[in-house]
Amino acid sequence: MQSSAGSIPGSTLWSRAAVIGAAMIFGLTYSLSAALIALDLAERGSSDTFIGVNAAMHAVGVLAMAFVLPRFAARAGMRCMVIGALAVAAVVLVLFPAVPSIWLWFPLRIVLGAASETLFVMSETWLNSLSTDATRARAMAAYTAALSVGFALGPFTLSLVGTQGGTAYWIGAGFSILALMCLAMPGIAQPVFDEPVDANPLRFIMLAPIAMAATVLHATVESAGLSFLALYAVKLGWLETEATQLMSCMMVGAIMLQLPIGWLGDKLDRRRMIIVLAGLAVIGALVWPWALLSPWTTYPLLFVWGGVFVGIYTIMLTIVGSRFSGSQLVGIYAAMGLMWGAGALIGPVFAGVAMQWLTHGLPMFVAFVCACFMCAAICSPARDIRAPA
Repeated sequence: MQSSAGSIPGSTLWSRAAVIGAAMIFGLTYSLSAALIALDLAERGSSDTFIGVNAAMHAVGVLAMAFVLPRFAARAGMRCMVIGALAVAAVVLVLFPAVPSIWLWFPLRIVLGAASETLFVMSETWLNSLSTDATRARAMAAYTAALSVGFALGPFTLSLVGTQGGTAYWIGAGFSILALMCLAMPGIAQPVFDEPVDANPLRFIMLAPIAMAATVLHATVESAGLSFLALYAVKLGWLETEATQLMSCMMVGAIMLQLPIGWLGDKLDRRRMIIVLAGLAVIGALVWPWALLSPWTTYPLLFVWGGVFVGIYTIMLTIVGSRFSGSQLVGIYAAMGLMWGAGALIGPVFAGVAMQWLTHGLPMFVAFVCACFMCAAICSPARDIRAPA
């Protein structure tokens, strides 16, 4: 179904800035809570299995919400959905240190996952609806960069305040309330959607298979890199303290290079950009074994590679926004949330197997999955990766 608002009249720079700011705060609270809950449970004597199962409850919440988001967005309205999700996230974060039993953290984690999925999908859809095709790539680049900044600030905030007591939980809740207040201010433009005929995520996966593949690729490589990049560098002779900085270098590149990539995405054929960026990601990953022999080559390569790789997702978000609108767009992004979870699950598993069998298993694995995506993008029908009009 198409949005009954089409293009939003009177949408302003302030509206986009508010949504992008909310996305950054979402990234911050998500990364803060994920690390905080795991560390808190460990300090309470919970086993690794218990912590892992509890973390999996987040995915249960994501899965449950993905099936109902398109209909909820049409009935409740986007602003109401986002503000409600931020309020729920704030309350749940405060409840974690307050409830008497850690077994109650399981349903809390499910609710937090549902709120996170709502914020993630609604913010992407909202920003796309506020953008024209001429500026959509830059808007989504700003969104992706802000989200990356938020992901980076979460662990940094936790390193400052620690895990003792409920301070970190209250800080996360405070950031959620701050985002809520920004989006509740008057003058924020929002789209109005018709209710979809079919809200089944499987239907939306079939509507945009390459977008789903790009999401799986992004989550697979990101989760594999977070798990094994430092370990890979240590095996090549890096000191542990220096090896842990490599992911930060890659993330800085992902943040800083999104705006120029977005600018190019508004000027060039986006289908070709996706293929070129994927090709550059393949070449860059294959160069890792030689580049990591020296810091002088490692840091520039990872900086550029991080920006190029995340740029694939940025341009794909732009293409999806230009192809779909209204409730269909909500459904596509909800399905992409499911694919993100799948990629985050398989990434560390297969990367670990590759690392066990090959010295340079991590870059070989990354190059392989990037090459698979590039081939899929090349072979896909034009309707699956439509260039801008």
